[in-house]
Amino acid sequence: MEFLNTVLIVGGGGREHAIVKALLRTDRPLCLYAYPGNPGMENDGCMLVDTPIGDWKELADWSCSNGVELVVVGPEIPLCEGIVDIFEGTGIPVFGPSKAAAQLEGSKAFSKMIMEKYDIPTAVTKTFSGKTDAVAYLKKHGVPIVIKVSGLAAGKGAMVCLTMEEAEEAIRQIYDAKAFGSASSVVLFEDFMVGEEASIFVLTDGKNFRVLPAAQDHKRIFDNDLGPNTGGMGAYAPAPLVDAVLRSRIEKEVIRPTIEAMRKEGIPYRGLLYAGIMVTTEGPKVVEFNCRFGDPETQAVLPLVDCDWFEVFKACALGGLDKVKISTRDGACATVVLASKGYPGSYEKGKVISGLETAEQHKSDTDVYHAGTKRDENGSILTNGGRVLAVSSWADNLDDAVNAAYKAVGNISFDGMYYRKDIARKGLERLAGKM
Repeated sequence: MEFLNTVLIVGGGGREHAIVKALLRTDRPLCLYAYPGNPGMENDGCMLVDTPIGDWKELADWSCSNGVELVVVGPEIPLCEGIVDIFEGTGIPVFGPSKAAAQLEGSKAFSKMIMEKYDIPTAVTKTFSGKTDAVAYLKKHGVPIVIKVSGLAAGKGAMVCLTMEEAEEAIRQIYDAKAFGSASSVVLFEDFMVGEEASIFVLTDGKNFRVLPAAQDHKRIFDNDLGPNTGGMGAYAPAPLVDAVLRSRIEKEVIRPTIEAMRKEGIPYRGLLYAGIMVTTEGPKVVEFNCRFGDPETQAVLPLVDCDWFEVFKACALGGLDKVKISTRDGACATVVLASKGYPGSYEKGKVISGLETAEQHKSDTDVYHAGTKRDENGSILTNGGRVLAVSSWADNLDDAVNAAYKAVGNISFDGMYYRKDIARKGLERLAGKM
């Protein structure tokens, strides 16, 4: 009888579906569970936890009872709530940072303290706990400026203010409308950085680290980076912005010092460190750290990485990442997010999705990741979120990857489906020498 390694994936979005598909691309026989999971993960053979779960301790107890050998945590909220500490108390290794280490994302004030203490390049920042001092600083500093709430805010807690009206509205939302709740108990005012952003994913066991292909995402809802911010409307990798020289600088000036800083602070960082980097004329600077894979960059990066992901995730949790084989495929990957009409504002759910099987018929070069979907009593897949699906295609070059992704998108439809038509344009222009 073939032995199966049992893995639990925590989360139910496109990022977690991408992790499932990455695990399944290896030859290792696996038994996969997901909590809460989604229909796409289930279609790929991942079993969804059907036991009522009240908290992370109950999920840990369930995992012990079901022979789980490894847990991979996708979203930031469980990490910041201490899910890793709870599971490690049972002896089950977990891919992800401890609650203390997850402060790199959970508390922007903590993150800035680490960067300032250890000379990791970032924007000049002032921190405030009350409106009066914040308003006085704004009047003195002027615009442009970036205003951030320190706590978790579902990706909406950083406001780039180019005019005084925008800055005043940000302050009104934070202090008067209480739009961010307890996340805004501490507020940061950052100098506006001019440059181009890149997303850097780093696997680490707390000592050793491996940097994955750099990605760029598309945060605005409309083409040409117009409209309100979203959770991400698409991504591509590798981003030509980050060449070998820049990558080396990022490793030397940001990644290694951060991992060493956390170890010196007595809170070693294990799991996935996501550095949002602004490439400025002065060099790379940290926009923010996240304590997990980004979404949708994960869907563009993981298809380019060749490794035994079970072995990699376990090595990050237990040590020995330097002994694990990881390689990067040649070529590029492009990811297009399909959203519900009205997103990132209000939107309707329950729209029937068609064409999924046709879109993914060339499984050798295209994946369709479920994010906001559900299955009805008849087995049909329906929309159930703002970002519904992500379609990723990989090819020998970025142009072919983009074309393949949009070709696959053309097979999918649901009422009100919206997607950007300019994914990877910056990368293509840079490769063509137009930037």
